[in-house]
Formats: sequence, C-alpha cells, structure tokens
Amino acid sequence: MPDPDCLFCRIVAGEVEAHRVFEDDVCVAFLDNRPLFPGHTLLVPREHHETLWDLPDKLVAPLFADAKRLSEAVRDAMGSQGAFVAMNNIVSQSVPHLHVHIAPRNRKDGLRGFFWPRGKYKSDAEALAAADRIRKALDR
Repeated sequence: MPDPDCLFCRIVAGEVEAHRVFEDDVCVAFLDNRPLFPGHTLLVPREHHETLWDLPDKLVAPLFADAKRLSEAVRDAMGSQGAFVAMNNIVSQSVPHLHVHIAPRNRKDGLRGFFWPRGKYKSDAEALAAADRIRKALDR
C-alpha cells in the first residue's frame, strides 16, 4: 500500500525524519517543514491515498476526528486564537498524499482569506446554476 516514491509514505514508515506530534492506527501528524506559522502541522493517513475522494469511507471519520483533536491541540499549544484547517486535492498539493494542514491563527496574523482573490457570482442565476450542477453531481 505505501508508495516508495512518496515522501509522506516514507515519513510514516520512519525512513525520513520528521517532527512527529501525533500518531494512531489511522494517521500520523508532523510539523510542516515550511510552516505558515510555528506549529503548522500536517496530518496524513498511514495508507497512501492521494485525494479526499480516494480515501476509503471507513477512514473519513477517524481522519477528521484526528484533525479536530489536533486543531485544538495546535491552538492551545501555540497560544493562538484559532486554527486554519485545510486540504488541497491535486491543485496546490505539493505532495500527492492526502494531508490536512492545521495551522495556528490569530487575528491580524497576515494571512488573508484563502490566500487568493475571492469574488462574487455575476448574478443570482449564475449562483443557482452552480448550485444545481452540484446537486445533480451528488445524485449520481
């Protein structure tokens, strides 16, 4: 199941050093080596799955339970007001192994929104069309 070319699989296996902060039967968490802020942690499933939609259903709840627990621990340990919890899937995913970013956040810490410009729908009709497309995709 591990991918020998995957950095995160190699960290999980103990072949590559990382500052581990947590592990259980499903996940391993370690400090990001290029953190947004000190304490920025990556949570990865032990099994190699590249995206959220590749993750088996049986692992979804344990992964997100660990993310919840870690977000509170990172917030408390770093003395921050809150936490940023995010996951990229393919686009902006520097390592193709599913991982959840958990970073401490404070008001006026310099990060803005989701790190990219946000906009509005051109019209209510455009928003309704997008919502309808998503609902239809959920029905498949």
